Amino acid sequence: MKILVVDDERLLVKGIKFNLENEGYQVETAFDGLAAVELARNGGFDLIILDLMMPEIDGLEACMRIREFSNVPIIMLTARSEDKDKIIGFECGADDYITKPFNILELKARIRAMLRRSGGGAQGRQASRITIGSLTLDTEQRVAIREGRVVELTAKEYDLIELLMKNPRRVYSRENLMNVVWGYAYAGDYRTVDVHIRRLREKLEENPAEPEYILTKWGVGYYFKG
Repeated sequence: MKILVVDDERLLVKGIKFNLENEGYQVETAFDGLAAVELARNGGFDLIILDLMMPEIDGLEACMRIREFSNVPIIMLTARSEDKDKIIGFECGADDYITKPFNILELKARIRAMLRRSGGGAQGRQASRITIGSLTLDTEQRVAIREGRVVELTAKEYDLIELLMKNPRRVYSRENLMNVVWGYAYAGDYRTVDVHIRRLREKLEENPAEPEYILTKWGVGYYFKG
């Protein structure tokens, strides 16, 4: 597995690289946002750890530029702990968010969970398709297909829609979705789920304002209309 670590704190990068290489990962590093984008464009990474505050361009801008050509899982690393900053990070395409200072064991656990959910290192998944109406999920390729056209989804967007489509008509609270899809107890603002649901509707629904598939049960949560 190949991971890109990007942060302008060189000692921190050195420490993360050392710990991840001890876990068997191949690690490349960068120290500013522009370098991160160029490496991501050409590096074939399985995951990117991206700091928020960096020279040249910040992590949010770098994340948005990477999302123009790649759906590689991105973990945003930052000293900012406010929920609004996390929401902005998710809006820009980040899949996860960890706040400095952090425990390296937690970071490694997040990485393992992200790679597992994105299919990194999978030992041969069985091909399968789920089709409901005009939407199809190819669970081997981890892509969504709408009316015959592939729709680009981030790792977390895909995980959410796969869970909902595999369990049509089952209502999930936002807390349920955070625990199942993110894979850990999220001590923060559950509006993170709302952000991802809105992006899914924009990508998969003909009219996101009046969704046909990804529906809300007011006061409870979200479900997929089977």
